[in-house]
Amino acid sequence: MIRLLLDMGLSPATAAALRHEGYDAVHVIERGDNTMSDEQILRIAQSEQRVVVTFDLDFPRLLAIQRLIQASVVLFRVESINTARMTAWLLAVLPRYQNELIAGAILVLDGSHERLRTLPVWP
Repeated sequence: MIRLLLDMGLSPATAAALRHEGYDAVHVIERGDNTMSDEQILRIAQSEQRVVVTFDLDFPRLLAIQRLIQASVVLFRVESINTARMTAWLLAVLPRYQNELIAGAILVLDGSHERLRTLPVWP
């Protein structure tokens, strides 16, 4: 099963709802430090084999710059979304992309579209 690390832009209630559905999900605020840099969050995700779930465009950029292949990001690219809709969307897409996210990928959720890019992102 996919292990998840939710970034600050997401509600801790989403992590709780995912746990209720059987996912190993933790919100960065539950780690006791809401000042972690993106690099620190990515290192934690890598060391714990977690997928970062975020609104932050820096995470895909970091994956590309650092040429990482064993990390994954689910990136929400939406203007606004409530916690219930976000949680439902995650619960719908995670089973479909589980293998790719475990192997290393960037999944972009953009309005009604889903785009998957497997790692590495460089040629």
